[in-house]
Amino acid sequence: MIKDSTARKGAPNAFDKWETIAIAIFIALVGYTVMVSFPVLATALVEKVGFSEVEVGQIWGADMFGFSVGAVLVALTVARINRRTIILAGVVLAVSANALCLVLDSYTAMIALRAAAGVGSGIFTAIAVVTLGGTTKPVVAFNLLLFGFAFSTAAELHFLPQMTMNEIYIFFMILAALCALLVGWIPARPLSAEELALQEQGEEHVEDWHVPKILPVICLIAVCFTYINIGGYYAYIELAALHDGVSAEWTGPVLTWSSICAIVGCALAYLATRFGLFKPLFISLITMGIVVAMPATGMNDIIFAVSIFGFMTLWTFIDVYQSAMLSHMDRAGSMVALLPGVQGFGQFIGPYLAAWVLTDQLRYSEMFLVSGSMTIVALALYTLVSLFVRKRRDCN
Repeated sequence: MIKDSTARKGAPNAFDKWETIAIAIFIALVGYTVMVSFPVLATALVEKVGFSEVEVGQIWGADMFGFSVGAVLVALTVARINRRTIILAGVVLAVSANALCLVLDSYTAMIALRAAAGVGSGIFTAIAVVTLGGTTKPVVAFNLLLFGFAFSTAAELHFLPQMTMNEIYIFFMILAALCALLVGWIPARPLSAEELALQEQGEEHVEDWHVPKILPVICLIAVCFTYINIGGYYAYIELAALHDGVSAEWTGPVLTWSSICAIVGCALAYLATRFGLFKPLFISLITMGIVVAMPATGMNDIIFAVSIFGFMTLWTFIDVYQSAMLSHMDRAGSMVALLPGVQGFGQFIGPYLAAWVLTDQLRYSEMFLVSGSMTIVALALYTLVSLFVRKRRDCN
């Protein structure tokens, strides 16, 4: 699937095998299930269990916080412990926590159990992302991930609302168990120093990505702000539309079909690679801020559809470039392992921040403005990284 540029050197990259890439994509999509299903899961807890709109942001926010913690744990251990063992540990934790959700449904119990389930999901998702980041062409690998993301999101947004909450938890358990069955195709160890050197010789470099460690750290912080924006918007966009009088018969199908826009985002990201990594990322972040802030003026059928379609297109587009940039800076994978953690942490903060803005008066207009402003912070951080790279290139 991805051409192995080091094969002629006698040291093929194990991460470039099509089976490995396919299984890593599947495991990542399973891990991101809660993240991409946030709107329908929030609505389900309100309508089927009876939690308030503020409480559902906190419950699913706890899941994302756990997701972040799980990815951080992987970053600390991924270079030393068998990666297959790590995945199995995450699966056991995720399945156990979801099983307990079948019998414990109080607010306090749900917060704890969703956090635990998130830790498990974050663990195996981080390994999957590190595996994709270890390929010779991470831009292509992450584009394939987000291409699959479009179809998995469409399926989940369509079928999950038709399930009871217990059926949703069982669905999560089955998906996690499948990850355990497929773990044998994931490389157990990272590439050695010699293998990494051979891999770099076969790569085409537009920029010199041997940068100080502070730069990938800044990129991770920027990813966090991007996902604060995503988390706040995505958790409440359906509830906000319903609050403003948009019918459920419209919001449900539009949410489902909007996931297909992820394919558009992938296609645009592929076409835009000729412009490097920075320019497309800058333009997409500015546009994302506008799209997220659009519902602040009030919601109707057209504004809801345009906003969510634009949001889903830009989400995948931005993710391709953020993931690829970090993978180029950190070929060994320790920083890349933090990527799902930072995404999860941003999606934890986003709903909590949105819930705080909504407290008492359900001020959705202010919430969308606050969420949209987070992309401007991310843009500023990436601008700093771009200036450093450009300055060093000019000096050379």
